[in-house]
Amino acid sequence: MKILITGSNGQLGNEIRSLAGAYSHHEFIYTDVNELDITNAENVNQFFAFHNPDVVINCAAYTAVDKAETDKDAAYLVNAIAPGNLALAASDSGAFMVHVSTDYVYEGKNYRPYVETDKLSPVSVYAKSKVAGEEAVQQAEGKAVIIRTSWLYSAFGNNFVKTMVRLGTEKTELGVIADQIGSPTNAADLAHAILTIISSVEYGSKPFVPGIYHYSNEGVASWYDFTKAIFEIAGINCFVKPIASEDYPSPVQRPPYSVMNKSKIKLIFGLQIPHWRDSLTEYFQKK
Repeated sequence: MKILITGSNGQLGNEIRSLAGAYSHHEFIYTDVNELDITNAENVNQFFAFHNPDVVINCAAYTAVDKAETDKDAAYLVNAIAPGNLALAASDSGAFMVHVSTDYVYEGKNYRPYVETDKLSPVSVYAKSKVAGEEAVQQAEGKAVIIRTSWLYSAFGNNFVKTMVRLGTEKTELGVIADQIGSPTNAADLAHAILTIISSVEYGSKPFVPGIYHYSNEGVASWYDFTKAIFEIAGINCFVKPIASEDYPSPVQRPPYSVMNKSKIKLIFGLQIPHWRDSLTEYFQKK
């Protein structure tokens, strides 16, 4: 199969690139903004016509949550317009599409793991742009899987784990938010899940069932819990003090609870999902 990766220089795109050697029977086409402007429909259509991919995995996203509040046009261009362009091109060519979304589509006040059919209540510009992207992919009426994930980190790019490691080695004490609950996710696990889904469909062991799915590592944590685990596993001696969201200035309201139920993706595609702490340990063992 010919697999197009967009946003290949980001966390998830790079993790897919790292795993590609185990899927050498596939041909991977790696693109980022310099190779393909996915916000331009004409460029996307021409690229599809020339390369004719069987699968497109959209890893591209505008992820600067705070900045999006004052950079709305750019956020919508990347998170809403671009996925629509890709979905329409994939639908027209008969390609499968995997699009990555976020737990921030929920307001976060249910305090039980969200299922895919729960009402969406995006609060921030970033979250609203991601909902618009989901809707654009669905409206293309192609063979698309939308995967909502949460609290992504990896060996690539900037992320919470790298920031905490840096701050933990620079400071003796850190205040970290303890009243926002979610599930940390190693991007390597998500990359593996996506490639497993594609391969299982290719070999006919699982049907390709379009729709929305949740994927994060198992288990729950606050940012405080997550930081404590990072320091413990990495051997960093820094005191972590729990603080409330209201004590951390931010222009964006984030979901206080965004844990997602993953029963659907496990049932449909037969995935086994590791616990976040096990994956965090593996992350540091690989460094």
